[in-house]
Amino acid sequence: MPWLYLVTDRELIGNRPLEEVVLEAVRGGVKMVQLREKRASTRQYVELAERLHALLRPLGVPLIINDRVDVALAVGAEGVHIGQQDMPYEHARRLLGPEAIIGLSVESMEELAEAEAYEVSYLSISPVFPTPTKTDTKGAWGLEGLAEARRRSRHRLVAIGGIGPHNVRLVLEAGANGIAVVSAICAAPDPREAAQALQREIERFETERASWRGEQQR
Repeated sequence: MPWLYLVTDRELIGNRPLEEVVLEAVRGGVKMVQLREKRASTRQYVELAERLHALLRPLGVPLIINDRVDVALAVGAEGVHIGQQDMPYEHARRLLGPEAIIGLSVESMEELAEAEAYEVSYLSISPVFPTPTKTDTKGAWGLEGLAEARRRSRHRLVAIGGIGPHNVRLVLEAGANGIAVVSAICAAPDPREAAQALQREIERFETERASWRGEQQR
């Protein structure tokens, strides 16, 4: 089943404790959490990652660290998510080992083609739709771009950017193996309810797809 994954944004969370929002999102169906800290010092980043990891590990929910391989190593996180300007994939894999989750953002077909040489855990198609939470990109892929990426790539694809319950089905139909969200959960007044709404759309899509496949096999 496609998986739902949360990327944190403390500005959107506001005054609520990050740990509380993340745990509510997990209770609502989130299967993986990416800790993204743009302004924290290294010490603050490590301390926050340690607290989140202590909460998520007993629940079997992987914690991956945005950009910072050193922070992931320091806290024993399950992996990292890197962008095109971060540590090169080969170095991250060598440092973290073959079992670590390593996700890579791709913003163009050229980057997608280059990533085919890597043994990444997934590629993040970023962004699928325009989003105010990430503006330093090469433009939105759109559904047609996502579908073309699906045709060209052997990797699992995670769609991110402008995704909510209203368009989950569209990105899954276009070939995404998972969806990652920021504001749809972090800015929601009830993170658990927001995650449940997304997860319901994923499950509805999977149920209908299984039914269609069953009919095709008769």
